[in-house]
Formats: sequence, C-alpha cells, structure tokens
Amino acid sequence: MRDKKPFVRNDEKPVQKQRFIIQALFSLLVIWIGIEFHFFIKSVEADEAVLAYRPPGVEGFLPISALMSLFYWALSGHIHLVHPAGLFILVAIILVSLLFGKSFCSWLCPIGYLVEMAGEFGEKLFGRRIKPWAWLDYPLRSLKYLLFFFFAYSIFTMTEADLKSFLDSPYNVIADIKMYDFFRNITLFSFVVITALLLLSVVIRNFWCRYLCPYGALLGMISFFSPMKIKRDKVTCIDCGLCTKACPSSIKVDKTGIVLSDECTSCMNCIDVCPVKDALIMKDMVTKKKIEKKYIFAAIVLTFIVVTGTAMLLGTWSSNVPDQEYKRLYKDRELIDHS
Repeated sequence: MRDKKPFVRNDEKPVQKQRFIIQALFSLLVIWIGIEFHFFIKSVEADEAVLAYRPPGVEGFLPISALMSLFYWALSGHIHLVHPAGLFILVAIILVSLLFGKSFCSWLCPIGYLVEMAGEFGEKLFGRRIKPWAWLDYPLRSLKYLLFFFFAYSIFTMTEADLKSFLDSPYNVIADIKMYDFFRNITLFSFVVITALLLLSVVIRNFWCRYLCPYGALLGMISFFSPMKIKRDKVTCIDCGLCTKACPSSIKVDKTGIVLSDECTSCMNCIDVCPVKDALIMKDMVTKKKIEKKYIFAAIVLTFIVVTGTAMLLGTWSSNVPDQEYKRLYKDRELIDHS
C-alpha cells in the first residue's frame, strides 16, 4: 500500500462559471456576425450602391477554405486575401491548441457550447450519463479522423498552382454566400440530419464532437504537442473517482498519472471537482510548474485576440473582393459550383 500525504482540502475557486460565460459571449458574438452577414446579403440582393458591412468573422465557418489558405501560405509565403480572416481564425485556433491543448472546443467553440448544453440537458432528462459500449465507442471515434484525413489528403496533395486556382475561383469567393443559402434554403434531408445530430448529443454527451467533428480531430492531434497537461498526484489522490465522473469526455482521469488523450478539452472540470489540494493540477511539462487555472482561461482568450488583432493591424483581416464582384457573382451563384 502506497504512503499517503495528509489530506488538504482543495480551496481553489472553480473556473466552470467563467468558462460558460466565455462560451456564451463567444456564441453571442458568432450570432451577431451572422446577423451582420444577413444584412450584407440583403444589401447585395437590393443592389445597393454601397453594400452593408460584411463581417470578416463569417469566414470562421469556412474551415476547408481556411485550411487551403494555410497550406497555400506555407507553400508560397503569401497570404491569400479572398478569405484572410478564415486563415487567421484557423491559425489562432491551432496556436491555442498548441499552447493549451484542445481548449478551443470547451472554451470558445459555439458548436461545442451547443452540444455541451444538449448533453447537460440529456443528463438531467435521463438522470444519468448514457455511454455507448466500448466496442462501439472506439470505432465511432475513428470517424472524425477518417473525415479529417479525407479533407487533408485532398488538400495536401494539391500543388501551389492548384491551390491558388481554387482560392481565386468564383466558388471560393462566394463560399460564405453559398453557406448562407444552404441554411436559408435548407432541404428536409439536411434539416433531419442536423436535428438527429442534436438529439444524439442529448442522448450521448458530445456526440458530434466525439465522433464526427473533423476540426476536433485536427485539434486533438495538435494537442499532443501541447506542454500543458493535467497531472494527477498518485500520492495525494484519495481515489474518490469524482474526476472521472465529472469528465465530459469520459476520460478515466483517476487511473492515470498524466492525461494524454485526444479527447481532453482542457475544460478543467476534473480539477474543479477534486476535493484534495493539488491532487490534480494543470502542469507545464517543460518548466515542470503548476499553472493556475485562473491564468489559463485568460491566456486562451488573449491568444485568440492577439492573433486576430495582429491580422487587423497588418491589414490582412478583411477580404479584398470588391463590392461589384460580390454583386456580379451573387446573381450567378446558382450556376457556380466547385468543379
């Protein structure tokens, strides 16, 4: 039997309230961007002389275009200016994941926030957390990687000329408008699929994020290189299992020394519920020092602001597509495809 240190109660304030506030504020920002983009579309439809403001942040919903822009930047050394905000949003998300693990998913992602709320509702509705069998869970978790590698292979086998050709194409220029039309004129099939995914997230917590999100697959792989890891002190741990029970990703935190999982989103729920001081901590594996929770969430938000703010200061945030080009392509949008 291993020796135990004296029990010292954990008196650190939890950060879940701050996390939910940040998630909610970021989600409201996304909704506001959507409203602004709606008015931009209306001004295009009305053929106004001066178009309404087009929010660059809408490009955050064009991840494939952003990944292609990132690869083009790496090959050519040039920032493609059709959807530059999408590129810098992706860079910010990748940097956040490199520094703080898969934290974007639990601190900033509006889809993650919606899915998490659905899961919370499901647990209250059913009185417990429903988990799929392990033999089903593991194969399902591979689906998001298959989706990501499908897109990644398609993009990373393209030449610089191929990338530029697509990024300059009319289809990419109005990809944001195409996305808007998809939701404005949503088909019955698409509506049923989206509703089914939301309902599945009520029944099985984080269903979309855990099994199908290719963005999450990318960030999960990047998070392995993050120096920030949740560490469990096996000596002070009292084996109460509260950390594992609280983990929204169903990671067996109480059975490990260092949490090394592509499913960990750095939400720090496990640390918050731990009754023993420093039995669970967020640790910088390079400096070997404990990182205070209150600094982590501030650093996550600050990193995102610094990257996007730098793009604004450098003049590489807003698209260089003229209003007249938007008007022209909008009229022909039904004839424009990705071929």
